[in-house]
Amino acid sequence: MCSHNHQHDRLVLCPQCDMLAAVPDLEQGKKAVCPRCNTLLTAKWREPRYQPTGYALSALIMLFIASLFPFVSMNVAGIVSEITLIQIPQAMFSEDYSSMAVFFLIFVQLVPTFCMVAIILLCQNVKMARRFKMALARILFKMKTWCMAEIFLAGVLVSFVKLMAYGEISVGLSFLPYCLFCLFQIRAFQCLDRHWFWNDIEPAPEIAHQLQAGIPGLVQGVRLCQCCTAILPVHQLQCPRCYTKGHARRYHSLQYTMALLITSVILYIPANILPIMVTQALGSHINSTILEGIILLWRAGSYPVAMIIFIASIMVPLLKMLAISWLCWNAKIQGRHGSETMHFIYEIVEFVGRWSMIDVFVIAVLSSLVQMGQLMSIYPAMGATLFALVVILTMFASMTFDPRLTWDKSNSQFVLHKSEEL
Repeated sequence: MCSHNHQHDRLVLCPQCDMLAAVPDLEQGKKAVCPRCNTLLTAKWREPRYQPTGYALSALIMLFIASLFPFVSMNVAGIVSEITLIQIPQAMFSEDYSSMAVFFLIFVQLVPTFCMVAIILLCQNVKMARRFKMALARILFKMKTWCMAEIFLAGVLVSFVKLMAYGEISVGLSFLPYCLFCLFQIRAFQCLDRHWFWNDIEPAPEIAHQLQAGIPGLVQGVRLCQCCTAILPVHQLQCPRCYTKGHARRYHSLQYTMALLITSVILYIPANILPIMVTQALGSHINSTILEGIILLWRAGSYPVAMIIFIASIMVPLLKMLAISWLCWNAKIQGRHGSETMHFIYEIVEFVGRWSMIDVFVIAVLSSLVQMGQLMSIYPAMGATLFALVVILTMFASMTFDPRLTWDKSNSQFVLHKSEEL
């Protein structure tokens, strides 16, 4: 018979639906998912310490190489313009478009670099103060969502299609290393199992009473630490392992989500009305909104790219705002729609939200590469900044929404079942 401590080590509380699941002994390469919502709970990698380290180190090496050489170049009527990755934010800062430069620096360069360094330091148990280690781990998992290197790469490919209409486009020596950097950083996150990771730093705190798998944590008087996955008494506000403060459900989740959502809706209107890009060619100035850019691509015969931009920049933000509103409404009034349906909608919202930044990164590439004086120059406009803020606010809105609220309405059956047993 398993000991009390061993039993708790094998119990995992689902962060999406709050179901307490008993994880069996996993074989290498296998994963455990929640029996109620199919959310990944934990996975057993062959080398859980060295695989993330290897990929993270490889990613940093590729990023360093990619920063040394030209990234892309453009030839228009014999005038050649080329940029490196480092020159992209520099070009925008020099043209007084600081907001776009800051977005690029944070999401494409600083956050991915920080995460890769943090993975190496933490997985290799580099000696550091305990509180500093915990803080570094907390920031690492919070920053994971904001790594947008692969979205920038997709934006670069889209910008190639736009630039082909004006001149000859070629990739530099750093393009392939940057593609490898994107692949390695994605793989580093995939191999980093949060449950194993925190248990490796420090064992989870013990729970005084017996827990039963297959019953939600709230029914049993326990809650999940959203940071380190520890199971805690429902009234314990601070986690003793990672020092994160929390509640059984995210504090004022619906209020914060709706406030962020309303703000994003307000900004979404001018973001689509105001121009996001200004093209200066032979003394003439052409303002382009998001929709005008899509129409231009469609008329030029770039139908797949036009559809990608339309879906990412028009449909996804709009549908995401509608979906978040529906989730909040359903959670507030305990709507008739099934928890499984609402959970599926939430997962889609979480997955596609970041990809709306692709149009912002397209403008970043165009405005930094196409600077050829009176012949041709491209500049970002106010609409680009507003659109980036819309994407960021909707991402925050989905983060503040607590998906467990959509499952709480089905907890009554577990309460009744438990009372019958007693």
